[in-house]
Amino acid sequence: MKNRTKQIRPNIGQYLSKYKFQVFLYVFLTILGSLSSIFIAVIFANAIEQITIPDGTNQAFTLMFIVVGVALFQRLCWYLCNVLYFKYANKIMSNLNLDLAKQAFKLNSKTYNDHETGTFVQRIVEDPIKMVDSMASIVDHVLSIITSVIMLVYIATLNIWISLALVGIVAFAMTFELFRVKIKRKNKRVNKKFSDSIYSLTTEIVRSEKDIKSLGLEEKLSEVSNKSYEAYRKNRYKMDMVDMNFWSTRNLIIGIGTYLTVILGIFLMDKGLITLATFMIVCTNRGSLWDLVFGFGEVANKFVEMRVCHERMFSLFDENEFVTEKFGKQNLEAVVGDVEFKNVSYTFKEYEYPDRIKKDDDEPGKKTNLSKNKGKKLVKKLVSENKIFDNLSFKIEHNTTVAFVGKSGSGKSTILNLMSKMYEADEGEILIDGVDIKSLTKETLRNTISLVNQFPYIFDMTIKENLLLAKGNATDEEIVDAITKASLLEFVESLPKGINTKVGESGIKLSGGQKQRLAIARALLRKSNIIIFDESTSSLDNFAQEDIKKSIDGLKGRSTIVIVAHRLSTIKNVDRIFFLDSGVIVDTGTFDELFARNEKFKAMFLAENI
Repeated sequence: MKNRTKQIRPNIGQYLSKYKFQVFLYVFLTILGSLSSIFIAVIFANAIEQITIPDGTNQAFTLMFIVVGVALFQRLCWYLCNVLYFKYANKIMSNLNLDLAKQAFKLNSKTYNDHETGTFVQRIVEDPIKMVDSMASIVDHVLSIITSVIMLVYIATLNIWISLALVGIVAFAMTFELFRVKIKRKNKRVNKKFSDSIYSLTTEIVRSEKDIKSLGLEEKLSEVSNKSYEAYRKNRYKMDMVDMNFWSTRNLIIGIGTYLTVILGIFLMDKGLITLATFMIVCTNRGSLWDLVFGFGEVANKFVEMRVCHERMFSLFDENEFVTEKFGKQNLEAVVGDVEFKNVSYTFKEYEYPDRIKKDDDEPGKKTNLSKNKGKKLVKKLVSENKIFDNLSFKIEHNTTVAFVGKSGSGKSTILNLMSKMYEADEGEILIDGVDIKSLTKETLRNTISLVNQFPYIFDMTIKENLLLAKGNATDEEIVDAITKASLLEFVESLPKGINTKVGESGIKLSGGQKQRLAIARALLRKSNIIIFDESTSSLDNFAQEDIKKSIDGLKGRSTIVIVAHRLSTIKNVDRIFFLDSGVIVDTGTFDELFARNEKFKAMFLAENI
């Protein structure tokens, strides 16, 4: 049975709770720093007023020294706040990055097929940074708002007319700011989707630069890139212009309001209704009106940013869209290596998710209406489906070497993905030693099966470090044996640093054949009971291919070897061949048996050897 333990979706509060004291201290110091601004303003105004009073000079000096002391104390609070922020914000971001990356490891292969690369990279790397920065910004702006409110309330208590003027300006500006934030929130999610799209495109271009150059695709890819970047630019420009128009209008309202307040203060002072000290307080703190409205807008913006980032990050824990691998609880102590497919059916399904942007040639950025789904669980929509297998059954005996052959699209690689549980079968059972793989633990399944893909990923490490990923406690003798069997020893020995040579990101310093041989060595080092080769000799020259073929032959009788190959010449010595056609095993036998009786198989072999 599947492990159906319900996945708990985390939230940002769980990460903040690990540093409760530090968060409290940060907020407390920020409050002290903000309150210091009020004390400085009031004491400074009183000092000015003392100057106008006979024999008040000494008192004015005393008050100014107090202002200097409070200002120094304020600087100390800000400094300590920055120290706390830089230290613990990075820890929170690191914890978020790690947990999101771990969750990404749990997702099944189909989930990765359904989403762009940028979808994961942005959620794992960039969104946590924006999330933490937004929280710190909210704290700062909230306290700035509180400081401004206290200051404005204090000014308002000095005169009723100034009080009414401030209330009117604030009410009008706040209403305008609320409308601006509402518009910006609508545009934020759309912009995020465009960002994901161009991030994925840029990553693909960087990683495929050799293919682009060799095939002369620069102009074509430039057109594709220009279309995507232009769509992003237009959306970003539209969003920024709308926000700028609101922002400029808001600033104009506040600017006019503050100067009208000063003019009112001059009028009241001329009539003897307020003192010089009161007028000084109004003048020197007229920026509090700006701080209040600006801070309110920024808090609203940051809450929007936080909401979007929070939703995007932790949506990785949403089983509806980001489906995780499911494993059982049964361990197999001594795996023999028998494999059986029993009435297996599998349909490849493509889904569309409600919050995705719908793209077409005429309008590259059009999203679904989420407002209708507010408060409801978003359900993915089935777009297309393609039935690959229907009641597929076969057996592979342990320690035998078998191959699956057939035309492209016949289902060969899908069988390997189902066998290694990269894909989940819709119906039927896939058995290892008579046990359904759905019942096996992750450790049992991963230790039992090694998979060498057609396009293996090589990490930006040394050759030795790449091999040790497969078996951390491997001895030097085991490593040499693995690279020898993978026909990689001669190449490694020719390198100045030998096995300690760094291969670059995605193995960029290696040829296609060298990547595959390193991946094969990595798989051989694990000494798994079942080893799957998915077109693993496709990029090798004839000599290297023959060496790998001999290495695979050398494993016969030691492990269960399953091979998918287009080159039928590489599987002449396997124990059994399964010949596929449109998801159905139409024939089985040795190479010689199929060559003698199956015309399609014979035609495929002759075609590749013409």
